[in-house]
Amino acid sequence: MKDSKRLNKEKVIIDAAEIIFNEVGFKNAKMEDIARQAKITKVTLYTYFQSKENLYLALTYRALQHLSDRYYEIMDKNKDKSGLESVLAIMEGFMTFCEQNFLYSEVMLDYFSLVRSTADGSNEAKLTEAVKESMYYVKIQDIQNLPFKLTVKEIERGKRDGSILVSIDPMLMTLYGWSLVIGYAKVISASGKSATPLFHVSLRDLKELNLKIARNTFTSKTFV
Repeated sequence: MKDSKRLNKEKVIIDAAEIIFNEVGFKNAKMEDIARQAKITKVTLYTYFQSKENLYLALTYRALQHLSDRYYEIMDKNKDKSGLESVLAIMEGFMTFCEQNFLYSEVMLDYFSLVRSTADGSNEAKLTEAVKESMYYVKIQDIQNLPFKLTVKEIERGKRDGSILVSIDPMLMTLYGWSLVIGYAKVISASGKSATPLFHVSLRDLKELNLKIARNTFTSKTFV
């Protein structure tokens, strides 16, 4: 019962942090504002989360969980279709996820930037103490590769059913597709909450272009 109460309280706090981060951004957010939103004292907040960074990582973990769940839903919905259609649906689903969850796309981009700058966490000198002490950082590492693995699985299925013709390693193709989608996510992030397109380019057109490029790539035997 005690563990259940603690988990429920953590959820309330993370919910409050999500609201505040959405409103003012991570840098401008204050722990007292999060405590007020959660209807708890600042002392209680620090009992659960010792730093704002730890809360940001908790939100990152939530974002990755939601994204992975979205992938599973898409895979189940497309299980009777070709592997190619499932992969393209995953890509479209990720882009839609970024549109609908501006903050989630932002925290994931920040996390993968952290991974890259710290050599996948092995260079601890570049990690803050708050990150190193965060259990959510450990939990994120356990699921950070899941979206990639699920995509690889569907690419391999597409190769077996003949809908994906390109003779490139499935993980390399996954990273190629991921790079297209991450570029889209960065446009969303740069545009802000309103998702107003940069340079007056339609986000729908950009999404459709990404999917068209991916389809052409996956169905090409030569790739280049």
